[in-house]
Amino acid sequence: MKLRTIVFTVIGLVLTATISHAHFGMVIPERNIVDQQQKNLTLQLSFSHPFEMIGMELAKPSKFYCLADDEKIDLLPSLQESKLMNHPSWQANHGLRRPGVYQYVMEPQPYWEPAEDIFIIHYTKTIVAAFGAEEGWDKPAGLPTEIIPLIRPFGNYAGNTFSGRVVVDGKPAAGQDVEVEFYNRDQRYQKASDYHITQVVRTDDQGVFHFACPFPGWWGFSALHEAGFTMKAPDNTEKAVELGGVLWVYFDAVR
Repeated sequence: MKLRTIVFTVIGLVLTATISHAHFGMVIPERNIVDQQQKNLTLQLSFSHPFEMIGMELAKPSKFYCLADDEKIDLLPSLQESKLMNHPSWQANHGLRRPGVYQYVMEPQPYWEPAEDIFIIHYTKTIVAAFGAEEGWDKPAGLPTEIIPLIRPFGNYAGNTFSGRVVVDGKPAAGQDVEVEFYNRDQRYQKASDYHITQVVRTDDQGVFHFACPFPGWWGFSALHEAGFTMKAPDNTEKAVELGGVLWVYFDAVR
């Protein structure tokens, strides 16, 4: 009986360990629509498990910039050290002066994750509309991997279905898993089970996926794949690299 108990305990632990708890690069502006009364935008950059509100250390990003009307604005010098979820993060302020659709992009330093024996690099972006403009929201940022929205990524209600296309090196990524997670910053929602923490959908032959966001707030979409190169771990051995294309989209409550 003791042996049987041990066996079932081990099996239970193995099954529990297979449930995915995703990491997400995060670029979260205080709002994703800017008007004449609110011209200055604060953005928070972090790395975390957003639904569980478990923070991870984010070293100063390699790059942080804004794309708007074929202009690339370097925002890296504006970054200031901050703290989110009790871990180091970064914060930036950007003053918007003209109408446009602004893509904010973070390229982080590689993150070594000993628990998974891999490096993680999440190319993370979000899209902000300013002063009534709405052209260019589906323009690629030219990242090694990214999610291109197929619906306008602002002015959406909770319950709307988000659609996006995953591209790797500019080409559609077929049959790729996309992890979806809610930024539960007010800790308003509780998981129904461990499986509900991170939702998973898969792209079709054209790299397209769909997901209906059930409640208001920030939703992160992360398309992951293994890079074609390795990096040296702290023990000087070569380790695999996980590349992620991450997009954050806000869904409003109906008033």
